[in-house]
Amino acid sequence: MQVSFTREQAMGLLRKYNEEAFHLQHALTVEAVMRHFAETLGYTEDADFWALVGLLHDVDFEGWPEEHCKKAPELLAEIGAGEDFVHAVCAHGYGICCDVAPEHEMEKVLFAADELTGLIGAAARMRPSKSCTDMELSSLKKKFKDKKFAAGCSRDVIREGAERLGWELDVLLERTLQAMAATEEIIANEMVELGL
Repeated sequence: MQVSFTREQAMGLLRKYNEEAFHLQHALTVEAVMRHFAETLGYTEDADFWALVGLLHDVDFEGWPEEHCKKAPELLAEIGAGEDFVHAVCAHGYGICCDVAPEHEMEKVLFAADELTGLIGAAARMRPSKSCTDMELSSLKKKFKDKKFAAGCSRDVIREGAERLGWELDVLLERTLQAMAATEEIIANEMVELGL
């Protein structure tokens, strides 16, 4: 899986269409989580592709929430993103805002982890440490079961994502939590560098 553009170009595109700190932090989080998954699932040589799909998966969301995953191909064309890259970005919205189904394992990981990173991030903000590095799986499972907590994070999508990957829900929760804990400091530093 080859990427036809640099991370610098990807960041430029992201910043062109996204200004809110929340959206930028989410993009950086999903980028880091996707790189972590690529490396732990044996796709190290494709890690840049996985990461950049994570970084740009919501490129159109802030500006065109009603056209999410439909506007993305047009924006991604600005940096010459290939068809496989565009498919991967759009597939994370399958069944919610588009009919592009996740096929490759990377697309299934993004579909599952995108929503889950939001839930874990919300749970981390409730902790005294404001971090997920000291969060236990049991604590995350309680938050997952509490439908009122982070109600905007679809548990159905997370469950479907685990099923598409052929993983037990607990495996998805634990692996995503580990990925976020391992990359939390990197993301915090980059947010500071971006002045956010």
